[in-house]
Amino acid sequence: MSSSSGVDLSEECLEFFQDLKLKKKYKYILYKLDDSYKSIVLEKAVEEATYDDFVSELTSSGPRYAVYDFDYEKPGEGQRSKIAFYSWIPDDSKVKDKMLYASSKDAIRKRLVGVAIEIQGTDLSEVSYEAVLEKASRSN
Repeated sequence: MSSSSGVDLSEECLEFFQDLKLKKKYKYILYKLDDSYKSIVLEKAVEEATYDDFVSELTSSGPRYAVYDFDYEKPGEGQRSKIAFYSWIPDDSKVKDKMLYASSKDAIRKRLVGVAIEIQGTDLSEVSYEAVLEKASRSN
């Protein structure tokens, strides 16, 4: 399935997502466009990490997509976990990259069934723990 930009999603991306979702094998997964800008590919899957580790990795270089198994405490209801999808396109990205990542997002997002929260980030404040916690707490 390709997006409006003609970008495809590799099957490996879906397999790793299923392992995160169903087996809790990974804490987070990073995806990126390959060098030809024709396919979304797996960049990295990490089994254990803090949220700060994840944000540091996510924001380290250029646009990318990610999923994170977000754990949080809901007052009066205890510990919760939701899968968050991130579209990270920093403000200082090249215009071509911004356009391709924005127009290719649906190629990955629509195939990742089970995502509870969607985060679009262009700077650190939009992907901070507090910003994601607020979104997670608002959703059911």
